[in-house]
Amino acid sequence: MYSNFKERAIEYVKEAVAEDNAGNYQRAFELYKIALEYFGTHLKYEKNARARETITAKFKEYLERAEYVKSLLDGQQPAEPSANGATGQKIKPGGGGGGDKDNDEKDKLRASLGNAIMVERPDVKWDDVAGLEGAKDSLKEAVILPVKFPQFFTGKRKPWSGILLYGPPGTGKSYLAKAVATEAESTFFNVSSSDLVSKWLGESEKLVSQLFSLAREKAPSIVFIDEIDALCSSRGDGESEASRRIKTEFLVQMQGVNSNESRVLVLGATNLPYALDQAMRRRFDRRIYIPLPELAARAHMFKVHLGDTPHALTQADFEMLGKQTEGFSGSDVNVVVKDVLMEPVRKTQEATHFRQAKGSDGQTVYEPCSPSEKGAVEATLTQLAEKGLASQVQPPRISMRDFEKVLLRARPTVSGKDLKEFEQFTAEFGEEG
Repeated sequence: MYSNFKERAIEYVKEAVAEDNAGNYQRAFELYKIALEYFGTHLKYEKNARARETITAKFKEYLERAEYVKSLLDGQQPAEPSANGATGQKIKPGGGGGGDKDNDEKDKLRASLGNAIMVERPDVKWDDVAGLEGAKDSLKEAVILPVKFPQFFTGKRKPWSGILLYGPPGTGKSYLAKAVATEAESTFFNVSSSDLVSKWLGESEKLVSQLFSLAREKAPSIVFIDEIDALCSSRGDGESEASRRIKTEFLVQMQGVNSNESRVLVLGATNLPYALDQAMRRRFDRRIYIPLPELAARAHMFKVHLGDTPHALTQADFEMLGKQTEGFSGSDVNVVVKDVLMEPVRKTQEATHFRQAKGSDGQTVYEPCSPSEKGAVEATLTQLAEKGLASQVQPPRISMRDFEKVLLRARPTVSGKDLKEFEQFTAEFGEEG
């Protein structure tokens, strides 16, 4: 229930700011007081330290503004001239005016975007991405060539400024972005909706503006926005004013990226391309469909996800797994392998007999086996642990039988109906990756 206090406080702040900007200082002061009371009550119940810190900072800003408005009413301060000569400077919530405060606010906004800058590269190479050769070629053309060969892009020839990756969930859109971050010699901004959406009035669009300003300063740079439909869905009559403003700011900034020499690439990813606002869709020069992986790509994924885990599979086995997983996304394949990786552990837990063998380091290990196997000793995992042999127990290698067992219960997560929608969008607006 205490969350209602915060919501009420924010509503009163909006009204106070509107009256303040209009020069109605008496009414603004009264509204500021009510908002501060609600904020104070909310702080009594807020347990999250980070949330308390944020709200306390806003409380102080609004208190400072309220005190200043009070001094205006008492005649202790001259009325602030606005840009058009009228009394009452136009402000945003939390702002009291002044160049230093504007700079402080800008610094705060940029600091909040600090986590979006990917300092350490994720070490995902192009070759780690199975298939998607068309998408990789497009990204190389947009990202790598302009940095390494700037002389190629002169006159009317310009690098792409916006690329939208769309397709079913789990097909590798974010993984492609990681490959871009690894391979590109550019500043990489990994942005989500939580980085840009603020509950404070007017702050979200400021964050968007500062993001693109920072990207231009650190150019060449790449701004990757995952699930971009969450920020830039189609505009409608029922949406809030705050949502409309953040979309407008995005459109303005994207238009700026398209029209100047900013050397900023905006890379968007979405599972819901039809949900994207049509004006935002036009801002992306290229719209690339990232489909479900093909047979060869799925076979490669099984091998990559197994990694160096001991197994007895051949290349023919991997190709067979690719054939058996038609309609599976890359994420689905990953889930299957995760399940398979647990199969040897399950066998070891359920084993009633073990035999001694030589480990890879030449030391004696205990492996689960069938009761009829030569050298089999009746024992359970718990009994071996009680004898102090827990560290010497070795699970068996992964076999094709393990995969067959898991695939009996595995199901793809993307339906045929979903695929038809993506194919229709590709026919209307996109291109094959």
